[in-house]
Amino acid sequence: MRSAGVLWHGLLRRLREQPSASGRPPLVRELLLVSVIYLTYKLGRRVANGQFTDAYDNADFIWGLERALRLPSEADVQTLLLQAEPLIRAINVYYATVHFPATVLFLAWMYWRRPGYYVWIRWVLTWLTGAALILHLLVPLAPPRLFRATGMVDTGVVYGPAVYGKPEPDSMANQFAAMPSLHVGWALVIAIGLIVATRSRWRWLWLLHPGITLVAVVSTGHHYWMDGIVASLLLAGVLLMVRPALPSAPEDPPVRAGAVPAGDPPRRAPAEAVRQPAP
Repeated sequence: MRSAGVLWHGLLRRLREQPSASGRPPLVRELLLVSVIYLTYKLGRRVANGQFTDAYDNADFIWGLERALRLPSEADVQTLLLQAEPLIRAINVYYATVHFPATVLFLAWMYWRRPGYYVWIRWVLTWLTGAALILHLLVPLAPPRLFRATGMVDTGVVYGPAVYGKPEPDSMANQFAAMPSLHVGWALVIAIGLIVATRSRWRWLWLLHPGITLVAVVSTGHHYWMDGIVASLLLAGVLLMVRPALPSAPEDPPVRAGAVPAGDPPRRAPAEAVRQPAP
């Protein structure tokens, strides 16, 4: 545990280095770039839709793997939270309304208030989303609410607000794109970005966002624990590859002949070399 803490603090120290003041990227270009990335992701998810057999086979494997690893049952978490209807309704609203708007607001804030960190965050989100899309295509996965072996229900359908309807092969939303959970991945990016880019002693409270998000995606029946774990591992790999730009060392100004460099005290001649005045 101590070594893990040392590695974590070392990574944060590297990330918290003041980035190069390269200026804010053009707004129109950034809006177009982010829009293209998001649309590509949405269209890519739709391509993987309709893989019912593979999705349920993979769900059976993930469910069995989690039980072999002795992870707590997602069904037990849902049963516990269903004891308080106002709580599960609040969690449903959090799942349905916070994920995408929070990410947009985070990017906008980073662009205007922390432009030196913005490009780094944009690339982190891009690579994480791209890696998630590849897994969506390769590993279609039926979420717990659609996998009867879990015994879970879709809390959005029961208590509202409902996010998805009945899964159809030609639907716009791919309900089998559960591995990994970008709800968890993007929430972690927001928390890490704000921890790195701010100096408030309360900044660590941003970790509550991915924590609440993980509980929300599991208790509502939209994701397994493994979906969040895989998203976290993908993000860790992206953070190791994509680092914020560090400022280059300023060049020393040229020194004129006979001039004393700034900051250096004038050198005194040795005592024996000083000529004494004649009496």
